[in-house]
Amino acid sequence: MLQLKLRVNGCDYAVSTWPMERLLDVLRRDLHLTGTKEGCGEGECGSCAVLVNGKLTNSCLVPAVQAMHAEIVTIEGLEHSRLQQAFIDTGGAQCGFCTPGMIMASHALLGTNPKPTEFEIREALSGNLCRCTGYNKIIDAVLRAAE
Repeated sequence: MLQLKLRVNGCDYAVSTWPMERLLDVLRRDLHLTGTKEGCGEGECGSCAVLVNGKLTNSCLVPAVQAMHAEIVTIEGLEHSRLQQAFIDTGGAQCGFCTPGMIMASHALLGTNPKPTEFEIREALSGNLCRCTGYNKIIDAVLRAAE
């Protein structure tokens, strides 16, 4: 077991875990941050997306030991954000399973490009899958948040 030190959503944590335990599992099981979802477990769907040192990352692919001393932001760290409200207002969140990853990817995009085009939004969200909304309402949410 390894004593893992993480900074998540501005708070410091220390957890005992196996070095190759996935970051996703540490966040959900040990820190009880269940907003980050497991979809495919293979880095294909984006449901587990978090920011690690400001970079959009699929937490299902990251061994927890690689996150040692990293600055991690999960969907809980964006609670009550303008972006989250835009998803609610436009109907961009339906079942909610993909929503955390969509919001994290959108947040990463808006952090580097505060006025993206529709094409740039589609490109930034291309690693995220949604089966409910069709993507138009999600695109509308990001455009609204960028206003």
